[in-house]
Amino acid sequence: MSLDYINYEFPLNERMRVFMRLEQLFLQLDHFMSGTNILDKRAIISTLVDILQIFSRHDLKAETLKELERHANRLNQLSNNQEVDTQRLQTILDELSTTSKSLYARNGKIDISSMQSNLFQAISQRNSIPAGTCSFDIPAYHFWLQQPEESQQKSIHAWVNQFAPIRKAIELTLSFLRLSGATSEQIAKQGFFQSSLETAQPYQLAILQLTKDIPYYAEISGGKHRITARFMSLEMGLERPKQANSDIPFQLRYCIF
Repeated sequence: MSLDYINYEFPLNERMRVFMRLEQLFLQLDHFMSGTNILDKRAIISTLVDILQIFSRHDLKAETLKELERHANRLNQLSNNQEVDTQRLQTILDELSTTSKSLYARNGKIDISSMQSNLFQAISQRNSIPAGTCSFDIPAYHFWLQQPEESQQKSIHAWVNQFAPIRKAIELTLSFLRLSGATSEQIAKQGFFQSSLETAQPYQLAILQLTKDIPYYAEISGGKHRITARFMSLEMGLERPKQANSDIPFQLRYCIF
């Protein structure tokens, strides 16, 4: 009988935290871009503003190129292994190379100048305020939302497509990472688990799996030295979450690539 699991992923360094946040935002874009009403357009712009804020704080081109190069080097080391499907390996290496070249072709940092208009800046400044982008707050935004669908889609696709190469790089990095590492069976004694990490190993991601029939969620913290997990009950009322008072079985995988 197969079991259904809930995966709790916890990034173990800042680069992976940024990549996973961007991955979520890109998935949100996919969802809202399939819609056609004004609320969908608002959600698209709000998500793009969040993406821009991340890009403004990080040199993501350099970060993703480092990861792609490191992955390519690791995969090239496997080319002499007789147990490896060389044709499949070469396909992956070609995909990494194509993605890297696409990023290298863009001079300097990712060019987001077309999204640094007065309108985007106004939306960004008010985006953190509850309902801060109402029609009376930013009439220019209200005007844009009333434009023909074709005109809006043209602008949206131009904005979103700027991130396509870096999105591809992040998807490749995270997909390789999630497939790496061996899964081990663990027990959280009375809902608590802690494990030290070997500092010589470049741990990047921890994946904790709980079967869906376990009535607790995993609250994870950690860094390059250790990882801690507490298994908590979800209290929907006024009570604070409580740590489990029984032993909780779970699966754990440390991802290194």
